[in-house]
Amino acid sequence: MTMKRSQNGGLTDSQIARIGRVLADPRLVQILEEIATSTEPMSYIRLRETHRVSSATFSHHIKQLKTAGLIEIVRKGKCASVRFQRDVLRAYVDRLSTI
Repeated sequence: MTMKRSQNGGLTDSQIARIGRVLADPRLVQILEEIATSTEPMSYIRLRETHRVSSATFSHHIKQLKTAGLIEIVRKGKCASVRFQRDVLRAYVDRLSTI
């Protein structure tokens, strides 16, 4: 998923708020850190096995990360993997540094 950028090429105010809400949740940060450490897209199943939450809760967490633009879902057939979107986090940090 490519996030829509504002006129100046940065993130919109709503995107900044969405990312801030995601990063305020320790479990989401833990999942994001795990994804970010992988050099290849991380298997959804492998990632799911390391977190002790229901499938529905885990799917909700992944959706929040995707909606914030912090991850991309990569599909190969029936298998799904997730990839960290470092450029989106970098844009978020850059925007915060201007405050």
